[in-house]
Amino acid sequence: MIDLKANYEDERAILVGLIHKNQTEVQTVEYLDELAFLAETAGAETVKKVMQRLPHRDAKTFVGKGKIEEIAEYARAKDVNLLIFDDELTGSQIQNIEKATGIKTIDRSDLILDIFARRAKTAQAKVQVELAQYQYILPRLRGMWKHLERQGAGIGSRGPGETEIETDRRIVKDKITLLRKRLGEIDRQSQTQRQERGTFIRVAFVGYTNVGKSTLMNILSKSEVFAENKLFATLDTTTRKVVYEQTPFLLSDTVGFIRKLPHHLVESFKSTLDEVREADILIHVVDTSHPAYEDQMGTVLKTLGEIGAGDKPMLTVFNKMDLYEQNTFDEFLSDEVKAELLTDLKQRWEHQTAGACVFVSAIERRNIDLLRETVLEKVQQQYRERYPYLTDFYKA
Repeated sequence: MIDLKANYEDERAILVGLIHKNQTEVQTVEYLDELAFLAETAGAETVKKVMQRLPHRDAKTFVGKGKIEEIAEYARAKDVNLLIFDDELTGSQIQNIEKATGIKTIDRSDLILDIFARRAKTAQAKVQVELAQYQYILPRLRGMWKHLERQGAGIGSRGPGETEIETDRRIVKDKITLLRKRLGEIDRQSQTQRQERGTFIRVAFVGYTNVGKSTLMNILSKSEVFAENKLFATLDTTTRKVVYEQTPFLLSDTVGFIRKLPHHLVESFKSTLDEVREADILIHVVDTSHPAYEDQMGTVLKTLGEIGAGDKPMLTVFNKMDLYEQNTFDEFLSDEVKAELLTDLKQRWEHQTAGACVFVSAIERRNIDLLRETVLEKVQQQYRERYPYLTDFYKA
C-alpha cells in the first residue's frame, strides 16, 4: 500500500508563496513563516522562502516559468531536496513542477496531513488522518508519481480494459469507503461515551494551534496533558473531571485550528470536533504575543461558525502576556506608559468581548486564580440556568 506517512527529517526545503490580489505581501510573509514552523515540526530545514507577485496562480506550475527555473537553479546550488508550496497544488501542477526542477514537491495540505499522521496516537485519530490522506490523494492520482500496490491481485481484481490509474483510483475509493465505515463505528462509540457523562457542564478549550491550550489544561485540571512548543502537539481530545469549590465540570483539550486547514481534515475530525459542538462553554485561548493574533482569532471564530459552534458562551483567554510585554515594550518605556498601554489593550478587548476575557501568562502562572474564578462563575451560571434543581452541582 502507498506510504501515507512521509519522512521529511533531514530534508532541506524551499518554501514558495504567492502575492496576489487577495493576499498582500505582509500576509504572504506571515504565511510562509507559519509554513516554516510546520516544516520544522515535520523535521525539515527551511533553506529559503520564495515569493512571487502574480495576479493569479499559474495553471501549470503555480508560479511563473522563470521563477520555477530560478528555484531549480538555487536548489541545485544549495542541495535542496524538497519544495513546499503554501497553497494547494493540483496533481498536474505537482507533476509539472517536479519535472521542471527534479525535486520532490508538496503543498501545505500535504505537510499538515503528514504532521497529523505523526501526531496521531489513538485508533480514532489514526483512522481520521488516514481517511483525510486518501481523500487528498484521490483527485491527484493522475499527476502524482506514486503507485498503489496491488491489493486483491488475481482473477476479478481488474476489469477488462481497465488502466492502471483507474485501478488505483478504485483501490483508493474502496479504502475511503472502508475507513468511513470504521470511523462511523468509532464515532458511535464516542457518542455513547459522551452521553454517559451525565449532567455535567462541559467546558472545551479551543484556539489556534500552539497558543498554550494544553498548558492551561494542565494547570486548571492538575493533570499531565502532553504539551510541546510545536504545531498540533495535541490531536486527540483529552477530557478531565474538575471540581472547583464543590462544583464539578468536564474540561476538554481539543485539536488546534490553523489557516488553510485542509477541508478533508475538518470532515475527518468530525467526531473530535463534536467535543466542541457539544460543549456548554468554550474557552478561546489566544497567543497575545503573536504579531497576527487577531487574524488567528478570526480563523478560530470562522471555523467555530463552520462547525456550528459559533454561538456558544465563550471566555477569551489572552495567554502569553509575558511574551507580549517583552515583544512590545522596550527598555526606554516608563512604567507609567507600560501600564497605560496594557490598560488600553485590556479595555479594548473587554469592550469587544463584553467583559468575557482574562489576560494570563500560563508559564508565569499570572492571573491563573482569576481565570479559575471566572471559569467557575461561568460554570455555575450554566448549572443555574440548565439544572436549577441540582443545587449540589453549584455554589448557591
